[in-house]
Parts: sequence; C-alpha cells; structure tokens
Amino acid sequence: MAVTLVEAAKLNTGEVKRSAVIELFAENSALLREIPFEDIAGGSLAYSREESLPGIAFRGVNEGYTESTGVINPMTETLHIAGGDLDVDVFIVETRGQGQRAIQEKMKIKALSYGWAQAFIKGDSTVDPRVMDGLQVRLTGAQKIAAGATANGTPLSLAKLDEAIDAVMNPTHLIMNKALRRRLTAAARDSTVSGFITYTKDAFGRPVTVYNDLPILVEEDDTEFLPFTEAATSGTATATSIYVVSFGEGMLHGIQNGVMRVKDLGEQDAKPVLRTRVEWFAGIALMHGRSAARLWSISNAAVTL
Repeated sequence: MAVTLVEAAKLNTGEVKRSAVIELFAENSALLREIPFEDIAGGSLAYSREESLPGIAFRGVNEGYTESTGVINPMTETLHIAGGDLDVDVFIVETRGQGQRAIQEKMKIKALSYGWAQAFIKGDSTVDPRVMDGLQVRLTGAQKIAAGATANGTPLSLAKLDEAIDAVMNPTHLIMNKALRRRLTAAARDSTVSGFITYTKDAFGRPVTVYNDLPILVEEDDTEFLPFTEAATSGTATATSIYVVSFGEGMLHGIQNGVMRVKDLGEQDAKPVLRTRVEWFAGIALMHGRSAARLWSISNAAVTL
C-alpha cells in the first residue's frame, strides 16, 4: 500500500529522530506532502503498463469476430540514492547548545526536500545518471500539450488548462510556480475571465489554492522550481509549464525501499564535527499512460479564457 510521508511519520512513532526527519521532508515540500510512496523489495519495480485496449465489434448470426488484443508494455522503475551528511562543529554544540545541531539538520533536510522535488519535475538521467528521470523528460506525445505557438510563450488560457486536465485520468493535483498561481487567483477576480478558485488546508494547516477541485502544489523555494526559463514553442527560453497529475496506486506515485534512513554517526575522527547521515532509496513510478500531463510554453502574462 502506498502512503504519504506524513502518514509514514505517524507509523514510525517509536523512532523519534527518524519520524521527525520524515515529517520535516513532508513539511518543506508540497510535492512530498502529497505524493504517496510504495515500499518495494530490491532496487527496482517491474510492472506492465496498459498502452491500448483491444477492439470489440457486433456480429450477426453465424458470423465470426476479428481477433483483437490489447497492448501491454513491460516497464521497470529503479530506485535512486538521495541524501546527505549533516555536520555541526563540536565547538558550536558545546558553546551554543544541542539546539544548534537541530537547526543545521533542519536546514539540510529542507535543502534535500527541494532537491528531490526538483528532480521529480526536472530530473534527466542523460545529464546525470545518478538522478531519476522527472516528469519533464517522461511526458511526451498526447501528454505534452502546448499552451500555444506565440513566440517566447503563450499566456495561460483556462481552456488549455482544462484540456490538460482532461488528458489525465482521475486527476488529483496541479503543479505550477507561484507566479502562475497568482495569475489564476487574479483571473478568478476578473469577471471577464473567472475560473473556479477555492481554498483548503494541507496536512500542516496551511492554506492551499484549489482550481476546479484540484489542489495547486507550489514549492516554497520558487527560485529553482519551474521558473520562466524553459524553451517555448518558438523564440527565447522565457516559458514555464503546469503539470496535471493523478497521485495514487496504479497511477503516479513514489517508490522506496524502506523509509528514510537516519543515523547519528557521532563525532568524526577526521575533524571535530558531529555527523548525522540521511539517506533515502527512492524513485517515481508512472504506471499509467494517462497519470500525468504537461501544459508547456506558458508565458508570465495574464490568464485568458
């Protein structure tokens, strides 16, 4: 069964430090709060993805059927090692208290959260073989929808956004940058454009913007997350994308070999620091051909109909 990191932290109540680290990962990343993770054995997950259904027909008496079978493609998703060492000088701990170590650990965990979320979208194994392929690389064909053909990007239109939503089976979330979220909320206040915007709260009680019943996920570290630096259909690289996803088992979810490993390595021989190591063997599984879609070539301009 796939569970979110928030739920995983609850399941590890007997391991205080590990539970705290898992919860901090979720708290610092909107994606990590929402995407469910499935525990797998070994370092990879093999499965079959349905690509096309078999045909059917009606027949008359004494007539036969033309044979037709569906297409199922074997797929394999692998785990990737993410983590880091958290070092705090013994001098800082001795003179300013154990709380300084906790502060540094939180900062490292925050950075790791942002890094994993970035790889979830932008990861490219052809650039760095250690990194998983993210959605930008994976989504092609009918699941990659251009916002338009305007040079340097096209303003987001609600019609195109709805088209991208319709391209995903049982969509659960929208992923975008903060600027586009602001554009959508501004459009909702404009009677000539509108757009069904509501608000809810996440697992930590923070407000979440919702478009047509789909929560909008943004990352707090917006300097690196989906900036307007992507290539447009023509012109310069001044565009961004919106991702529509269906999080859940059999659709789009994370995979991991056990929960995050958190180990206090104590004081190091090479230098007087106290070291904590965090490692996570994780990846993503795009198990259905319509579990995500990318609306791309969007400019930083007012939303249109």
